[in-house]
Amino acid sequence: MSRYIIDKTKLIENIELLKKIAGVPIIGVVKGNGYGFGIKELTLILKENGIKTFAVTEVSDIPVLKKILDDEEILVMRSTCIPAEAEIIAENGCTATIGSSDACAVMNNVSGKLGVKTKCHLKIDTGMGRYGFMPSEISKAIECYSSENLEFTGMYTHFSSAFRNEPLTKSQLVLFKDVTEQIKKAGHDPGILHCANSPALLNVDGVSLNAVRIGSAFTGRVITKGKNPLHRLGSLESEVIDIKTVPAGYSVGYNATYKTKRETKIAIVPIGHYDGFGLEKEKELYDLRYSLSVFKQVLKKKQMYVRINGRMFHVIGGIGLSHTAVDITGSDVKCGDIASVDISPLMVNPRIERIYI
Repeated sequence: MSRYIIDKTKLIENIELLKKIAGVPIIGVVKGNGYGFGIKELTLILKENGIKTFAVTEVSDIPVLKKILDDEEILVMRSTCIPAEAEIIAENGCTATIGSSDACAVMNNVSGKLGVKTKCHLKIDTGMGRYGFMPSEISKAIECYSSENLEFTGMYTHFSSAFRNEPLTKSQLVLFKDVTEQIKKAGHDPGILHCANSPALLNVDGVSLNAVRIGSAFTGRVITKGKNPLHRLGSLESEVIDIKTVPAGYSVGYNATYKTKRETKIAIVPIGHYDGFGLEKEKELYDLRYSLSVFKQVLKKKQMYVRINGRMFHVIGGIGLSHTAVDITGSDVKCGDIASVDISPLMVNPRIERIYI
């Protein structure tokens, strides 16, 4: 049975290090099933370690968090014009994101019908091109503060290239601060200001403001310019379930594309594409260097490995949907030995149990 193993002690060390680096409160982003670590499990660990605000993008995650949180704040990072979604946000006492006049009108109307005053964070689009008022729409953003059923308690933006473009990130920050000042001059308190995501916190100085939004950095799997100071967490495990020996010239895998060059001892591991092995999260480095690296990988037919008993073994015959063949020639690997592969938690099938050790 496959399982995804996470070292809880090292996760807590990551949390504490990030708190120290940030110097301001952390908003724990637990979208995407807690960045693949399990939304319930990660949220509870963050809560136990002093995180008091949590953020998601899907309204379907709200009931899950409400069951395990007490009075902690839930920020929904989704500017929505869908009344049904706005209703879920408002009736659960969550903090809404307002990134357009239409979203503002819908949330204000829904809140009025429910007889509640919904807390909101204003979203400013400084270059990401998704949710948020553009700086040129500052007058529309200011109008939102007059909404009868909304209480604005914060304001934020999202950096588009903090993992590789520090000048652009700093220019986005300047733009955000300028919008903030215009809102203050209009007589409104912008509340808590937050811009930095995981890459920004670890790559760019002076971006923390009043809070930072951290998600991927908890897992240690975040792009940094220098050495990543965090523990890289998470590995997919299973057992070797069968072993066989085949002669030289024997075909392994679909389409007979792989043939052994010598007598080969093979271990069968029940991990495949369905589990997430061999799938890659889309790279966040869209430049010439990345294009060249992809081209090189294609030419070299990138070799995949499985770790068994502390040693790395080659995958042969390609990765299947549910099984992978591994060349263990010359080793003492036996059935029942633990096999593990390094996989981003975001790629691991949600059906697979997350186990914290």
